Amino acid sequence: MKSLLVILAAEEGEEHNPLLPLWEEVALALVVFGILFFAIKKFVAPNFEKTFSERTTAIEGGLAAAETKQAEADAKLAELEQQLADARHEAARIREEAREQGAAIVAEMREQAQSEAARIVEHGKVQIEAERQQAITSLRAEVGTLATGLAGRIVGESLEDDDRQARVIERFLAEVESGDLVAKES
Repeated sequence: MKSLLVILAAEEGEEHNPLLPLWEEVALALVVFGILFFAIKKFVAPNFEKTFSERTTAIEGGLAAAETKQAEADAKLAELEQQLADARHEAARIREEAREQGAAIVAEMREQAQSEAARIVEHGKVQIEAERQQAITSLRAEVGTLATGLAGRIVGESLEDDDRQARVIERFLAEVESGDLVAKES
């Protein structure tokens, strides 16, 4: 464009001062600038505004969603903490019940052991009493045999008759038990 203006100016015969702009160039630059400004304002700026508003809406929506998710996460955390506290409380209760049951089992086992010990002692007493009776019976029989043999030697006659021997032994033992024999000897 400048070359066109330079050619036109050369034809007129005037020489142009390079420091001063040509009014035709200024007018043409203003017209081109206006057209360009109008095109940008009409077509480009609305697209930018639309994109900016969409981005703003997306960012605000994202922030709102993030706040909602954060609130949900906080609620879930509080719920989990409550469940954890409940679980700890339940575990403490179960431990206490186990201790109580353990103490009850120990007490029951101690009671069973004591009753078993009492039963064993009672059985021992019964067995001792039975053995004592057996020993007394055995001693009576032996003492009776010895006494009969000794009495037969002292008296000089045989006490081999079973009925007679049984009567003498019974009488002798009865006197020993009642203490009459000791009284007769003194």
